[in-house]
Amino acid sequence: MSEHSFTSDFHSLKKPKNISPRNTLCYSTRVFFYKCSLLLLILLFQAFVLDFLFRAPSKSVSSVRHDLQVKASQLESQKCEYGMVYVYDLPPMFNQELLDNCRDLDPWHSRCNAISNHGLGPKVTGLSGVPENLVPAWYWTDMFAGEVIYHARILKHKCRTTEPGLATAFYVPFYAGLAVAKYLFTNYTAKQRDWHCEGLLNWVQDQPPWRRSNGSDHFIMLGRMTWDFRRSRDEDWGSSFIHMPLMKRVLRLGVERDPWDQQEISVPYPTGFHPKSKSEIDQWMNFVHNHKRTSLFTFVGAKRNVKGDFRTILQDQCYNESSSCRVVDCSGTRCYDGTSEILESFLASDFCLQPRGDAFTRRSTFDCMLAGSIPVFFWKRSIYHQYEWFLGDESEKFSIFIDRKDIRKGMSIRKVLEGYSGDEVRKMRENIISLIPKFVYSISDEVGSTKDAFDLAIDGVLKRFQEQKGKKNGKDEI
Repeated sequence: MSEHSFTSDFHSLKKPKNISPRNTLCYSTRVFFYKCSLLLLILLFQAFVLDFLFRAPSKSVSSVRHDLQVKASQLESQKCEYGMVYVYDLPPMFNQELLDNCRDLDPWHSRCNAISNHGLGPKVTGLSGVPENLVPAWYWTDMFAGEVIYHARILKHKCRTTEPGLATAFYVPFYAGLAVAKYLFTNYTAKQRDWHCEGLLNWVQDQPPWRRSNGSDHFIMLGRMTWDFRRSRDEDWGSSFIHMPLMKRVLRLGVERDPWDQQEISVPYPTGFHPKSKSEIDQWMNFVHNHKRTSLFTFVGAKRNVKGDFRTILQDQCYNESSSCRVVDCSGTRCYDGTSEILESFLASDFCLQPRGDAFTRRSTFDCMLAGSIPVFFWKRSIYHQYEWFLGDESEKFSIFIDRKDIRKGMSIRKVLEGYSGDEVRKMRENIISLIPKFVYSISDEVGSTKDAFDLAIDGVLKRFQEQKGKKNGKDEI
């Protein structure tokens, strides 16, 4: 009952007759106290309502918002077959500051171009011999820019979650290769080479997800070969990052893995082709399939000033077989920032020679295959037990192996390659072309229904951790 309705009802009552002054005073006093009581009740009620509106709902809205976010993440996780990934927000010194100080990452020249455009590098100019409408999909991408590429892509991945409790895997976006490269080629101490790596591990070990698993559901991308992080003694090459105790359980993606280390997965070196649509991939595959090839084989590389250099043997054979072989001499820095001559040479050749480089694998292998040329390996470790998630485990279907010992004894590469029939060459090329979508890095996630190298890598990591978790739960139940 409101104050207004009560007052109206009160005044509508008839006054009793023959009321004395004393009775009138008592009556008025009672009415006064009644009105005061009623007014107090109304004020208390209003205060209660205001408190409810301005205090309780704010807490309720916050709680509801959080619940909605969790439910949205849960619904999203249902679309992710192998679970979701949480990306750490690291202190800037472990990634962003390395990019900001790109001029100091290399002792000889700036790395700013190499890591621009989220790791893709500068757009290609002056590229000839490819469809004009595909030129915008080409960049001068550095072979060691994978850490930056993976970080940029995973931040937009459909299976990324910001709720650690919903994550199957935890990604540590540390640019270890960029951090270490500066110290590899000059007289820096072991402590300097390990400084960033030790700092990263000191930080991450204090994070709740790490403490729960000791890093067994964490992974990292190393943009350089595994051998750059495997220093055993202070006076040896590289960083000791991989040998640090806290790295024992961490899964590592890298452009070259140690075949005997089950915690490492090799992922393709980034090439310069970064399509933004399935139609661009299809067009490139058709272009490569129909391209006219005028040379039997090609060699892209440079001699090394070391005794018995195998590259020198290959280059000399190629020069001596000039009617069958093309040479792109990469002496000095000629090929460092990219040249269209490399792509033209691969496109024009049936086979490409792939000796080991600073490590057993080479970026050139993927440049060669991208052009539909068949790689010829001389070390089994250059391809066996490498890149199985992307190329499969039957390398003989898309490559040739010739033992380097036979080449040193005088075996003719031309005669070996001429021994393959036209049908065999076409079949191997078709197999290579079918693999192109799996080893290129697109600009965005899942171009159409096609998964690129990044998508396959993240799917593989999530699947492995999911299976690992399932096995652990199974043991717990037993």
